[in-house]
Amino acid sequence: MKAIVFDEHGSIDVLKYRDIEEPGLQPGQVRVAVRACSLNYHDVFTRQGMPGIKVPLPGIPGCDCAGIVSEVADDIDDWAVGDRVLVDPVRYENGKMWMLGDTLWGAYAEYVVVSAEQLISLPADVSFDDASCLPVAYGTAHRMMLTRGDVNAGDSVLILGASGGVGTSALLLAKMRGASVIAAAGTDDKCAQLLSLGADETINYSTTDFVKYCREKTGSLFSGGGYDVVVNFTGGDTWARSLKCVKLGGQVLTCGATAGFDPPTDLRFIWTAEMDIRGSNGWKRSDLDQLLDLTQRGDFSPVIDSQVSLKDGVAAHQALEERKFFGKIVINADAPV
Repeated sequence: MKAIVFDEHGSIDVLKYRDIEEPGLQPGQVRVAVRACSLNYHDVFTRQGMPGIKVPLPGIPGCDCAGIVSEVADDIDDWAVGDRVLVDPVRYENGKMWMLGDTLWGAYAEYVVVSAEQLISLPADVSFDDASCLPVAYGTAHRMMLTRGDVNAGDSVLILGASGGVGTSALLLAKMRGASVIAAAGTDDKCAQLLSLGADETINYSTTDFVKYCREKTGSLFSGGGYDVVVNFTGGDTWARSLKCVKLGGQVLTCGATAGFDPPTDLRFIWTAEMDIRGSNGWKRSDLDQLLDLTQRGDFSPVIDSQVSLKDGVAAHQALEERKFFGKIVINADAPV
């Protein structure tokens, strides 16, 4: 099969579009002809190598995919060739977590082999492209905002790093709940796109200090200033500053640390504002089921930046790493079933 493969960890130069032998099916497994694979920044971390995580080499990135069942193991009765499916990237076995495009070969490929337990039936009225966007970024955002978090109508929500997959999903989910969203991004163009998605206000944090913006717009902490919810999954040098934007009794929601996991903090703001900091780790199947239902009903529509063919997957991965996108980048493949 054709795939985007890396034989060693390193810079983007290690990625190659080439032939690689398809893995055979083991009991309990299914082969899926990939129709759409959405990209996540996790793909960059996998290619670079992550401390403590052993990625099989050669490796294939790609956590999220939807496609058509092309082969089933002899012991599989619940799925058949031709079934449309969304793949949950994670499976658990004997207390260990396995993840597509990480500890398992991923979906920058014509075919991917997964456990039958990872399959979710895909309705005919949900596209492969939309479905492929749901698990990692949108599933994570759903769990952060609505399952672990408590975003409600009338809340004011500041979202940092709002232009990526998690950020745009967090925006859409907050608006769906009736919240007022202040979305922060790094360029005027991205801010304009966030407004078109429904953001009530935007902050270009490359030219505007978001803490100063918060104070000028909402007032000081003890005069009712700040936001009900601050979403910060970037960490790094934004973490301590974002605590200054939370109103009395407000929430900070976090599900990652793309800009650094060990930032300085300021405990004074945590206790003074009596804020609630809630962490969220990935998604559960129930989050994906709810997102798929919302997508099918037309209440939720993933934001897709661009679609490219598998042979152009390396260039797409580079655009991802350089953050030259808004929403999700999707790789399409059309191998026979």
